[in-house]
Amino acid sequence: MSEARPSAYEAPGGEARAEVRDRGSRFLGVIVPVSTDAEVAAGLDRLAGEFPGATHHCWAYRLGTPARERSADAGEPLGTAGAPILRALCAAEVSDALLVVVRWFGGTKLGRGGLVRAYGAAARAVLEATPRLEREPTFEVTVRVPLERAGAVKRLLRPPAIELVAEEYEAVAQLLLRGHLDHEAALRAALADLGATLL
Repeated sequence: MSEARPSAYEAPGGEARAEVRDRGSRFLGVIVPVSTDAEVAAGLDRLAGEFPGATHHCWAYRLGTPARERSADAGEPLGTAGAPILRALCAAEVSDALLVVVRWFGGTKLGRGGLVRAYGAAARAVLEATPRLEREPTFEVTVRVPLERAGAVKRLLRPPAIELVAEEYEAVAQLLLRGHLDHEAALRAALADLGATLL
């Protein structure tokens, strides 16, 4: 029996923000479109720099389909921040998204239940404000070829169906390609014809 093919999915169409308040604490939800671990790290660094005085920067992300997921409580009690943020992302069926909830403590402790509700509410509020777009499932392949064949690999690019994500040139050329799943078999065959090593 053949494996089920991943279907198109929803992703953020742009960055969005929404705020909720609870007993003096302020919770700012920020959603950032991302497609790689490097973009997740850059988004977290940028928001930490933008709000250095915040008490917590709690977050969750989902990448691709089937989604690769991760969350962090960032100093809040275990399971009170990252998990409700991730649940909101899953319930909204959104991927390729980093959702950060920035908290400023207002002086009154909310308790575990109150934190779960507040972080979840901030996440849902920003998801409601987020424009959506439909994205095709993708694959990534790292290609190694002699330097003189790098141009031939680049001639296989057909953005947005097949794109160059990163490239390095040392003794050999190493290129990271991303493409829609519909093009995977043809691209791999073309790369094999070029004698490329696929990692």
